[in-house]
Amino acid sequence: MLDTGASLNVLPYHVGLALGAVWEEQTLSIALAGNLAPVEARGLAVVGQISNFPPVRLAFAWAKSNDPPIILGQLNFFMEFDVCFYRSQLAFEVCPKFRDN
Repeated sequence: MLDTGASLNVLPYHVGLALGAVWEEQTLSIALAGNLAPVEARGLAVVGQISNFPPVRLAFAWAKSNDPPIILGQLNFFMEFDVCFYRSQLAFEVCPKFRDN
């Protein structure tokens, strides 16, 4: 889920496990807010690829709960991708950020 109001990317517990992450090896504690505030979370960095875009490193608050969906928020999804929302069409478009090399 794309969430422009979310400060962080959030990953549910079972997805982290499916990616091969080990809870006990993640040592950075992250405080979640809102309805996820009581849920313990730890920092997890993964390399992700969307469509045919170049792979990017994404940082997640890995929640020790299966309740939250995958949330893509300001840190760092919206720092790596440009997203245009077309409200009247109920659509959006994702593009890799412009890299001036």
